[in-house]
Amino acid sequence: MGEIKLPKGFKSAGVACGIKKDGKKDLALILSESEANTAGVFTKNIVKGHSLKWTMKNIRGNKIRAVVINSGNANACVGEKGDSDAERMADLTARLAKCGKEQVLLGSTGVIGFPLPMEKIESGLQKAFSMLSTSPHDAACAIMTTDTYPKEISFDINLSGKNVTLYGMAKGSGMIHPNMATMIGVFLTDAAISKEMLQKALTEAVNKSFNRISVDGDTSVCDMVVILANGMAENEEISCENNDYATFVNALEKAAVMLSKMLVKDGEGATKLIEIRVVNAPDCETAHKITSSIAKSPLVKTAMFGQDANWGRILTAAGYSGADFNPDLVDILIGDLLVCQNGVGLNFDEEKALEILKKDEIKITVDLKIGSSEDTMWTCDFSYDYVRINGSYRT
Repeated sequence: MGEIKLPKGFKSAGVACGIKKDGKKDLALILSESEANTAGVFTKNIVKGHSLKWTMKNIRGNKIRAVVINSGNANACVGEKGDSDAERMADLTARLAKCGKEQVLLGSTGVIGFPLPMEKIESGLQKAFSMLSTSPHDAACAIMTTDTYPKEISFDINLSGKNVTLYGMAKGSGMIHPNMATMIGVFLTDAAISKEMLQKALTEAVNKSFNRISVDGDTSVCDMVVILANGMAENEEISCENNDYATFVNALEKAAVMLSKMLVKDGEGATKLIEIRVVNAPDCETAHKITSSIAKSPLVKTAMFGQDANWGRILTAAGYSGADFNPDLVDILIGDLLVCQNGVGLNFDEEKALEILKKDEIKITVDLKIGSSEDTMWTCDFSYDYVRINGSYRT
């Protein structure tokens, strides 16, 4: 992939403004030189943060110039002050960017129930504007909460002979489960693409990536994935499902899946990335019910951490998923090792199973043998550190 870079016309910054106690970066700013078409996908949680509500309201009919994301404070569940603070943050940004406040999108992530320290954010925004550059790394660091490293990616694609850059960054280590969880993702591109096609592409990409990961089954109140496209690559605008659209959506899906896997690998206390695949299901809904149930099963996840080939927990999680299937037909593989056939456990090689489960990445396959549909999800194991991290989150 080479050097991670921003697309044409974008600059970013990440600064420490004092929201976090440890002095780490906690305020990210992204600025587009020109107005950008924008699309978004947001949390399904009925409780929504104030910054998120601002973004959901203003993304609909406006060309966007800036995105501001703070970490360490969710700006959620603090009443009218949360709404007014969100508007003030957008207004402060707009004055510095010389645009309308409705052209500013916001994101907040962190602890729920505490007002934003607006004086710190105001000084932080001024500092961020003075440090804008074409390097995206500081911004990717500034959106992290319990993440142990920044997640970002970029690559170039060709659209009708024009070089187009796609950049993405994401954060999230816990409270990750469809639909949208405590994760924020931002994609930037210099592609020219209509707002309608951009929304279609993002929805497709998210459904195959961020909505296919689970760390702990929790869904947060501030979660979003947005994409800005400023058109500065000067390709012919994508306004329908043509070859350029197919190229673009494939690239976006690839980037989203790669970022999703990074999030799961960095799940709070995680030691293993687990891919769960259900094959030969009667339909996609059945397959997804089962992958989702297995992915959020604490017993499956702790078994993977303990390197225990406990296939019974996998079959049990499939059984309570709400999916309709015949358990007497089910085969289960851990890696390439068949551990259950036609719903009955096999006398498999425990040493080989242990060898597979010692790896950093594990594949679980559930074969229903009643159709041709399939689904894949990614999750991680539950370790002792998950309890330690979440037991002391506010302290």
